[in-house]
Amino acid sequence: MLLSQIRDAEGRERVVARNGTEAYVVKGVDSVYRLAADAIRAGERLSRRIAQLGFGEAVDLAAAYDEGRVLPPIMHPDPTHLHLTGTGLTHLGSAAARDAMHQKLAEQSEAELTDSMKMFRLGLEGGKPAAGRAGVQPEWFYKGNGLSVAAPGAPLVAPAFAEDAGEEPEIAGVYLVGEDGTPFRVGFALANEFSDHVMERRNYLYLAHSKLRPAAFGPEILLGELPANVEGRSRIRRGGAVVWEKPFLSGERNMSHTIANLEHHHFKYGLFRHPGDVHVHMFGTATLSFVDGIKVAPGDVFEIEAAPFGLPLRNPLQTTAVPDAGAAVAVQVL
Repeated sequence: MLLSQIRDAEGRERVVARNGTEAYVVKGVDSVYRLAADAIRAGERLSRRIAQLGFGEAVDLAAAYDEGRVLPPIMHPDPTHLHLTGTGLTHLGSAAARDAMHQKLAEQSEAELTDSMKMFRLGLEGGKPAAGRAGVQPEWFYKGNGLSVAAPGAPLVAPAFAEDAGEEPEIAGVYLVGEDGTPFRVGFALANEFSDHVMERRNYLYLAHSKLRPAAFGPEILLGELPANVEGRSRIRRGGAVVWEKPFLSGERNMSHTIANLEHHHFKYGLFRHPGDVHVHMFGTATLSFVDGIKVAPGDVFEIEAAPFGLPLRNPLQTTAVPDAGAAVAVQVL
């Protein structure tokens, strides 16, 4: 089952569920957040809760998307209580892409590994522990909160000081923390973990800065488990024409970590088990147009799709223009 959120013709927020091609409004609930919270309190699976509520009118999701009425598939009533985070070097092949962006220090011999390659090797050796056990921790980063979320179809906005504005096609886990601090996985969604790869390549210690950009996820949430093998396509459209396209792979068969291990190393921090908070945690990728030398331009449209996730995730690139991008932010004294 796939879940999404739209605004109807009257501007009301509605939850939409579908199996196959038929999509219907879920009765008696106006947000996936409320739907998931009610299911947690009742101790029910989300699919059972939806079946109990029942279905209303049919929805043409593709038309709603074209009309700009598709919303992020989950939000928090207070967007500062939605956390955007992610992990890197988790996919087979991602080490090669990342290593291409980081030059070896002059004093290193060819036989020595970069930090990226060492981290990737740690994942290969210890990222898939036995069930119920913790494995090696992955690279981890913070992207922002709900104010950084771009809806499907809405622009991903690069700040004026950005040196690059590149896509990262990923799968994200979507979570809601229960009243007792237990994290519950709502499902999985496509995500564009939008980043500044030029800044990151300038110095790996700029990774934290390079990730502080908006992100998009959705349009739909896949309930249940993530398929072991996810095959998708990532492309860039310019003026309607495809200027770059490449397949991407995800799912545990194509990863050096289990989903459970990545979840453990995120939620082991009490900070991320605050009751009622929403988490969108991106699991990494091995496919970047930047590695192929692509330089994107305002108006380009990023498109990410994979069959299990329903509608593709599309977002145009937009840049912020300011009179002086080098002007300092002034802090006032109280």
